[in-house]
Amino acid sequence: MTFNEDSRVKLPSVLHLNRLGYQYLSLRGAVRDESTNIFTDIFRYSIARINPELEAGDIDRLLSELRFTLENEDLGKAFYDRLLDRSGDKIIDFENFDNNSFHVVTELTYKNGDEEFRPDIIILINGMPLAFVEVKTPNNKGGVMEERTRINTRFSNKSFRQFANITQLMVFSNNMEYRDDSSLLLVGAFYAAPSYQNHDFNYFREEESLDLAVLLSAENEENENHVLKDNNKQMIKHNDSEFIPNKEPSTPTNRLLTSLFSRERLKFVLSYAIAYLKEESGWQKHIMRYPQFFVTKAIERKLEAGVRKGII
Repeated sequence: MTFNEDSRVKLPSVLHLNRLGYQYLSLRGAVRDESTNIFTDIFRYSIARINPELEAGDIDRLLSELRFTLENEDLGKAFYDRLLDRSGDKIIDFENFDNNSFHVVTELTYKNGDEEFRPDIIILINGMPLAFVEVKTPNNKGGVMEERTRINTRFSNKSFRQFANITQLMVFSNNMEYRDDSSLLLVGAFYAAPSYQNHDFNYFREEESLDLAVLLSAENEENENHVLKDNNKQMIKHNDSEFIPNKEPSTPTNRLLTSLFSRERLKFVLSYAIAYLKEESGWQKHIMRYPQFFVTKAIERKLEAGVRKGII
């Protein structure tokens, strides 16, 4: 039996995200706007739930507004500012973060004309594709640098401008531990914010003791069977050399997914960990280089007041 990144990394990571509270969504029959990859039915349902005073026409106008902001040549700053706006109609409920809709899909096509690519795992908040994960098998040729070259090429392509602008966070992993004896990003699980030029890959070493018993739900066999069937990988279910051990929360990829996408951490990252800097070459988007526990309450209070002028 031949195994690949699906059985070794991708599907175990999808199931881990399920346990973190992201509902798996099949692309079969899914309704989305291909120009932005916003899942419009989920978006409309979610926005109506967190803004019960809005009518259907108001939500359609809000969706049109977001499409317009994603066309800007600003690396998504207008969209990000609207994402965080809590003064009017909300597109994310930050006061009650669990009130939002959380989904995960695989192999969603990002397409404009003849240009396209498909990230391995895509994370949706209220139907909006705000993050994605690219995975490779351990010891892959070229290491994680291979993926950085690809994403640099893709997001420098103006055909993918809306997709770069809507993406807030990216993970790239070949499911291996970091190597401190090399300056090359060959092995490990890294995170980055989008760029139109060159992406800065960051290490993440979690020093906070996370309570996995609280963060992770129990494994769900019915859900696992659904994910495997939808990806045509039922045959890997009982493989105890690659698939089963890679579902463990302790794998490099799953550890990083927990650190970034457990709900309170994701709320923090979206709210306080992203900074835009205007440079001669245009907007640059940065994400904090340290885990949440490094952020003091004083810094957090300043950030809550709207001071996002530099990198944490």
